[in-house]
Amino acid sequence: MARGDQIYVMQEFLSLQGVYEHHGIDCGDGTVIHQRKRTETIERTSFATFMNHSKSKVYVRNYRTCFIPDVVVQRAESRLGEKNYNLLFNNCEHFATWCKTGVNESRQVKNFIPVIANLDTDSLSAPIFLALKHSDRSEALRSLNEALATIKGTWDNIQPEYNQAVQEIDAWQRVAQQALKQGREDLARAALKKKLFYKSRATEDKAKLDKLATMTETLIRNQTALQQIR
Repeated sequence: MARGDQIYVMQEFLSLQGVYEHHGIDCGDGTVIHQRKRTETIERTSFATFMNHSKSKVYVRNYRTCFIPDVVVQRAESRLGEKNYNLLFNNCEHFATWCKTGVNESRQVKNFIPVIANLDTDSLSAPIFLALKHSDRSEALRSLNEALATIKGTWDNIQPEYNQAVQEIDAWQRVAQQALKQGREDLARAALKKKLFYKSRATEDKAKLDKLATMTETLIRNQTALQQIR
């Protein structure tokens, strides 16, 4: 870490440990300028306050092109006392990235838009795009709730298919073992082919469910946060 670095720590957020990146600008003198969630204000604090008095690892966000350290710190200082926090559109990462590069963006917010190419539906992503688009918090909350409802419907369709595939894997494994005991290698090979087919299907379904779980966790975090800051 050095003066002018954009640094961040993983902090507990809404009782979920290590799922929230809190960003700031290292001033090189033991202080950090960052947008505090508690006060919703850009402040210059000690490292301990920035880290919320935890022993979390500190990470540095690197860029190919960015301002020199003195300029980064000057940009951060120019916004001290600003109080314009918004979870989706003006959070601590937006601020730190602007100081470092001049671009007001948040990778965390971008990650709210799921990569769901393997799911044959556009209905999951649309509500999330709407939530990011609307600056009105009530409208964003409504869109997030809609996204959660759609995710649940998709989950309910995939979960039974996954469970069935897992059962088929076990069943065809037993068939193969029984066939070998009877000296029927031909039946054993056929059973193992069936097993591999269902294993492939289960792997695909599990990947989809993992994506949905990640999406749900993200949306629930932000649904709760939006409710708290209304």
